[in-house]
Amino acid sequence: MSKTILFQGDSITDCSRSRDIGNDYAGSGYAQLVKAALGCEAPGEYTFINRGVSGDRIVDVYARIKLDIINLAPDYMSLLIGINDVWHEISRQNGVAPEKFEKIYDMLLTEIKEALPNIKIMLLGAYVLKGTATENTDEIPDRWERFKTGAETNAAIAKRLAEKHSLPFIPLQEVFDKACEKADPSYWAGDGVHPTPMGHELIKREWLKGFESIK
Repeated sequence: MSKTILFQGDSITDCSRSRDIGNDYAGSGYAQLVKAALGCEAPGEYTFINRGVSGDRIVDVYARIKLDIINLAPDYMSLLIGINDVWHEISRQNGVAPEKFEKIYDMLLTEIKEALPNIKIMLLGAYVLKGTATENTDEIPDRWERFKTGAETNAAIAKRLAEKHSLPFIPLQEVFDKACEKADPSYWAGDGVHPTPMGHELIKREWLKGFESIK
C-alpha cells in the first residue's frame, strides 16, 4: 500500500494545483517536481496530495486542519508558511504578529500529532529576496526591511518549533541567499517571493534532502 505525502502551505506550494477531486495535478512548483522525482525513483510507493492555498497565513492553515490535513491522514507532511503573515500586514494590515504566529503554529503541530501520532512532518522556513513585490516604495519606504525582518522572524519561529516537536527544519533563506551568489535574486524569485522554475528546483532539492531524514 502506498504512503501518502501531503504538501501544505501558501501560493509557493499551491502553484495552481488541481482543486478537482480525483485530479492529482500537484501544480507547477516544487511539489510537482518532488512528485516527479520520487514517483520516478520509487514507482507506486507514494501518493502525492497538494493542499497549498494561495494567500494562506498560519491562521488559514489552522482553519483547514481537519479538512486538508487530519481527514487526509497522510503518512508524511511538509509545511512552508510564514511570508503572507508578513506580506498581508504590509499591504493590507491583515497579517499575523510573531507571537500569534508561533502560538497558532504550535497548536497546529500539537493537534496534528495528537490526531495522527504516526505522521512524519518537516518544516520549511520562510524566505524573501529583493524583488518587485518586496522593494521599497514611496508609500512604504521601509518595505524591504519589514519583509526581511518578518521572514527572518517567522523562519526562526518555525525552526524553534521544529526543535520543540523533534522535526526536521529546512532553512530556505540560506539556500536562496547562497544561490544569489551565482545569479541575481530575480533569477530565483522574480517578485522576491514566488519562485521561478529554478527557484522551485532549489526548494525541491532541499525538500528531498529533508525527506531522507524522515522516510
